[in-house]
Amino acid sequence: MEEKRYGVGVMASYGMGKFLAEFLTGAYGAIVYKYYETTVSLGGLYVALATILYSLWNAVNDPLIGYATNLAAPFSKKLGRRFAWIVIGLILCALLFVAIFAVPESMRLKAGTSPIPIFIWMVLAICLFDGSYSLWEVNYQSVYPDKFRSQTERTRAAAISTAVGVLGVAAGFVVPPLFFEYDKPESFLTMALVVGAITLVGILLLVFGIKESPSMIERFQAKQKSDKQQLSFFASMRHALRYKELVSFVVLLFLYQSGCMCMTGSVHYVGDYVLQVSADGTTMIFAGMLGGALVSIPLWTILSKKLKNNQMTLIVSLTVMAVFAFAMTFVETMGAYTVLMALWGIGFGGFWTFMGPAMADVVDMIVVTEKRRQEGIYMGIRAFFMRFSIASQALVFFIVHEATGFDPGNITPLAKFGVKLHMATIPAVFFLIGALYFWKTNTLTPQRIAEHRAELARLDI
Repeated sequence: MEEKRYGVGVMASYGMGKFLAEFLTGAYGAIVYKYYETTVSLGGLYVALATILYSLWNAVNDPLIGYATNLAAPFSKKLGRRFAWIVIGLILCALLFVAIFAVPESMRLKAGTSPIPIFIWMVLAICLFDGSYSLWEVNYQSVYPDKFRSQTERTRAAAISTAVGVLGVAAGFVVPPLFFEYDKPESFLTMALVVGAITLVGILLLVFGIKESPSMIERFQAKQKSDKQQLSFFASMRHALRYKELVSFVVLLFLYQSGCMCMTGSVHYVGDYVLQVSADGTTMIFAGMLGGALVSIPLWTILSKKLKNNQMTLIVSLTVMAVFAFAMTFVETMGAYTVLMALWGIGFGGFWTFMGPAMADVVDMIVVTEKRRQEGIYMGIRAFFMRFSIASQALVFFIVHEATGFDPGNITPLAKFGVKLHMATIPAVFFLIGALYFWKTNTLTPQRIAEHRAELARLDI
């Protein structure tokens, strides 16, 4: 029998991290691109270029932060190596999210003739926001495989934290539109202040779940004493990428996140130009997705217990997402979008629930081989691949908008079809390629995973 070390309260508190991650990324992904392209009127080329530069910044930022915070942390003897970084990063996130939408009116009025100042503002704001997001999220993800060590605990923690996290998805999509209107730039700042305030409150609910146990702190202190030679950042990254299991998993995450980013960023385009509703009129679409995801969590948990294979669960759930995303290409009513998003949400709920346990399986395999824990590096690489998807979203939007002649002031049938392409068809392609790729390249079998867990218990790492 596997002993359960943590109760529902700790797991729910840990799940607040998923809430905040999805709340912030949902609000960011659904609003920022359209805000700068259509509300601030920064040209589509500048918006795409700023987003791509931001992704290049990610190429160093995420794994570098994972590497640096893996070495030391403020007050580590008392709080452990992750706690302080998570809290500091989240506070900065709340403040910098506001900065993204605080473009001065003097700049906005000259967007057509003098776009460079707005372009610079956008690049600096989103890059600083990303740096603070990486600081907390990389460390938050690193807590999971060290804190929850048995399969029973991991499955339970994943299900509970996913249920809490799905509320973050809903909040990130539903709450912001209540406070802004597409044609009123000042209203976006009000929205950002609300998002920042909710983030600060969320930190208070999270701290109990990320608190590191005495045994976790002792392991870190022992690691610091025993690690006399530490590989450089780039050497550590190259070394980690030698594991084909890690490469297979992070490529899957990149394709999954690319599809999700395209869909998230498209919803307000669909609302504004296909359905022709106000910003808060998209609530029903998001509600459908939320309902499907919540209903699916216990179903996926039951399926996972039967399969005992987190990797196969990801393949099945991503295939479901591909099917119903593609179906959205052919609809134009609120009811149809809501139903299909609910069905899509079933797949999303499964992938989201078992993404963490599947990554923990990969980490276990590397830890058994290396005989030491360096989750910060692995999670930094994971974050890099997932967040680089923002560049793929920017490229998709820019290419589609250029090809279809997208003009916010004059939406043609071809431009409307382009919105459907980056809302439905292209994400479906990302999801399908991801499922097929992972099915072909994943080598972690249930037997290997069980062997790794047994060895970890013996080594007590």
